Amino acid sequence: MKETFGIGQLAKKANCKVETIHYYEKTGIMPKPPRTEGGHRIYTLQHVKRLNFIRRTRELGFSIEQIKNLLKFIDEPNHYCGEVKAMAMLQAREVQQKIDDLQRLKSALNSMVSQCIGEGFSIDDCPIIDALYVLD
Repeated sequence: MKETFGIGQLAKKANCKVETIHYYEKTGIMPKPPRTEGGHRIYTLQHVKRLNFIRRTRELGFSIEQIKNLLKFIDEPNHYCGEVKAMAMLQAREVQQKIDDLQRLKSALNSMVSQCIGEGFSIDDCPIIDALYVLD
């Protein structure tokens, strides 16, 4: 017989909150588990494995919709590694775009900070405040 456990144990094994599991079940990326006669959910190691997969893909910035597609590759026959590679490459490009955007933000903030004399000057003469009021 397979090892089974409740939702609290699943949350602990996957290092997440019970609410997260409920959310993933609601979105359809975690399958609805069977229930005991008393209505309690019954989970197996397959659920832990899938939940860990979902958590890891979320950490890598994949959206719920993208995760649904990745899980289709696993759950449905006739899919290939190249499909997963294409999604991973697209995600890597999106992450790089975010990094580039953050670098621009950092540069803009550093520029504002370098113009500020700091302590002892009136807020009326603060170049950071002035820069934040500028309209594009």
